[in-house]
Amino acid sequence: MLDVLIAGGGYVGLSLAVSLKKAAPHLDVMVIDGAPEGAWKKDQRASAVASAAERMLDVLGVWDEIAPEAEPIRRMVITDSKAADPVRPVFLTFDGDGGEGRPFAHMVPNTAMVGALRGACSALGVVNRQSTMVESFKSGDHAVAVTLAGGEELEARLLVACDGVRSKLRDAAGIKTVEFDYGQSGIVTTVEHERPHEGTAEEHFLPAGPFATLPLKNNRSSLVWTERTEDAERLVKGDDFLFEEELERRFGHKLGHLKVVGGRRAFPLGLTLARDFVKPRFALAGDAAHGIHPISGQGLNLGFKDVAALAETIVEADRLGLDIGSLAVLERYQSWRRFDTFRMGVTTDVLNRLFSNDITPVRIARDFGLGLVDRLPSLKSFFIRQAAGIAGETDPRLLSGQPI
Repeated sequence: MLDVLIAGGGYVGLSLAVSLKKAAPHLDVMVIDGAPEGAWKKDQRASAVASAAERMLDVLGVWDEIAPEAEPIRRMVITDSKAADPVRPVFLTFDGDGGEGRPFAHMVPNTAMVGALRGACSALGVVNRQSTMVESFKSGDHAVAVTLAGGEELEARLLVACDGVRSKLRDAAGIKTVEFDYGQSGIVTTVEHERPHEGTAEEHFLPAGPFATLPLKNNRSSLVWTERTEDAERLVKGDDFLFEEELERRFGHKLGHLKVVGGRRAFPLGLTLARDFVKPRFALAGDAAHGIHPISGQGLNLGFKDVAALAETIVEADRLGLDIGSLAVLERYQSWRRFDTFRMGVTTDVLNRLFSNDITPVRIARDFGLGLVDRLPSLKSFFIRQAAGIAGETDPRLLSGQPI
C-alpha cells in the first residue's frame, strides 16, 4: 500500500512528492499524471517564483539546477492609462529584495522548473507515472481505494488532488466551490525585443484588464495580457500582423522592435475557491484548491505555500505515529491554508474590479492610492514583502528555507 498518491504531475504535485521524500525517505510516494510522456517539454510559459518559494526550492535541492534559466525581477513598475494614451504616468515602483540580498522574485521557464522537479523525484525514488489518471476513488477507514483509467487498482493512506482548477477529483469528493467568471481571458506569449529590460517587470492597468511584461533571459519578456474574452479569442486566432500591431500599442516602443517568439494562447480567467480543502484520506493542493486572477502574479506561489504546509503536516504526523490520512491530521493543513487563500482570492478579485474599468472617479481614486503607497516607505516595504512571500513566524518552515 502506498503512503501518498499524488494526482497531477505539475509543479505542485512534483514539489509535494520531493518535499515528502526529502523529509521522510521511508514514505512510499507515487505521482500519477494524465499528460502524455514528454508533454511538459512543450510548455512555453514562464512563472513568477517569489523569494520564499525560491528558498523552498533551494531546500528541496533543485534551485541550483533552475537558477541558470531564472531571470531576477529587480524592479516593478505600475502604470494606469488607456491603450491609446501617448504617455503612461508611473504611479508606483517597487525596488527591493526578498531578504538576504535576493530579488523579490524570479521569472522561471516552466520547463526548467518541472524538469528539475522530475529529476529530483527520480533521484529520490518517487514513481512518476504518465499517460494515466485517477478514474475514481473510495475512502475507507484505513486507506483510499483508487481506480486508474484502464481499471488498475491501487491503495494509499492519502490521496492528494493536484489536478488543476477544473479538478475532477475535487468534484468526485463532493467538495463545493465558490466560482465567478470575469468574462476575461489571459493571453500568454513571449516576445523578443532590441533593448535590455534590466530586470524590470511592468504592469499596465488598462480598461480591459492588466497588461504585464515580465523579464526573461536573452532580451525576452513573458506577457500576461488580459482582454475581454471575445477580444482575446479574436486576437489569438487572428492575423499575425494584427496581433503584433495590437501588442505594440500596449507594450510601447521603449525596448525597441518587438518580435513574438512563442506561441500565443488564451486562458479564461475567473475566481474558484474550494469550500473545503480536505476530506477523510483526501486533500486538495494548488489550483485544485484555488484559482485566482493573475493580476498579482501569486497563483504559483499560493500552490507552493500549499505544498509547504501539507508536507509539514504529513511529515510531522508521521513522526508522531499518527494516521496521515485521518481528517484530524488533515484539518491542520486546512486551517493553515484556507484563510490565506480566501484573503488572496478576495484581494485579487477587488483589484481586478477596481482597475479593469475606465470610470473617471474610480481612476482618480485608485491613482491617488497608488501614488500614496509610492510615497510611504513603510507601506511600500509591506507590499514588497507580500510580493516576495516572505514567511512569518507561523508559516511553514520550507518557505523560510528550513527543512521540515
